[in-house]
Amino acid sequence: MEARCPICRKVTDSENNSDFPFCSERCRLLDLGNWASEKYRISSPVFDESEFEGAGGNQPGDTGAPRHDEDQQGRVQ
Repeated sequence: MEARCPICRKVTDSENNSDFPFCSERCRLLDLGNWASEKYRISSPVFDESEFEGAGGNQPGDTGAPRHDEDQQGRVQ
């Protein structure tokens, strides 16, 4: 499959390039740096938070571990 590199727009091929969809390791690392520096962002939540209000269950991303301001029984200190 051929596509254009999202960084430099050079044509790259998935069958011959291990860095696909990028044309090179340099472009792949530039893209990673853009994410790390928050140049790229997801503009809105993937889910509707109102769906979880009052549901009584864990919200996405909740690991079940106590927050820093909670004790082991889940009471906020």
